[in-house]
Amino acid sequence: MKIAILGGTGKEGAGLGLRWLKAGHSIIVGSRDAERARAKARELSAQARDEVSGMTNPEAARAGELVVLAFPYAGLAATLPEVKEACQGKVVVSAVVPLTFGGARLFTPPPIGSAAEEAQQILGPGARVVAAFHHIAAHELASLEHPIECDLLLCGDAAAAKQQVAELGASMGLRVLDAGPLSNAGLLEGITALLATINRRYKLKNSGIKITGL
Repeated sequence: MKIAILGGTGKEGAGLGLRWLKAGHSIIVGSRDAERARAKARELSAQARDEVSGMTNPEAARAGELVVLAFPYAGLAATLPEVKEACQGKVVVSAVVPLTFGGARLFTPPPIGSAAEEAQQILGPGARVVAAFHHIAAHELASLEHPIECDLLLCGDAAAAKQQVAELGASMGLRVLDAGPLSNAGLLEGITALLATINRRYKLKNSGIKITGL
């Protein structure tokens, strides 16, 4: 599959790209800055020994069969209107987490409930948003020499879209669990804030989550 990662120059987006390249997918790195995207694409190409393209976010969204949002929450309102048309008819994976560093709360969801629900609202019903990959640590993604030690939780309102994202997760060796409708996205996004707190307290880079009893 040809996957466009908007915000693919960051650690999370680049880590996802490396894992998917290893699984045989094609990757397009998107960024607000085309040259920055091309530079990261060259870096990933060298690491994965596979060709990676770098483009602006709108160009990447148009070129990808599936679109991944991997940029900071602060960029959501500015980025999504530019790519709305390109995302129609496509699955859009939101890995965006509304974190506020230095404030009273680390996790500060928007009034609608989650970044994923806000993305769905901006993109409209023509895009099928699935919330996933927030809580897979960038450090784990980039460490290709060993499997990722956690489950992948995802949620969304379209069963076929969730199945497509589940297959992407399985292709990188993850056990995938369906966590229900998109209205549960705030719960998944909050797990990232929880894991970030655990990482800081215990001086880790790669804490994860597994669901028992299954």
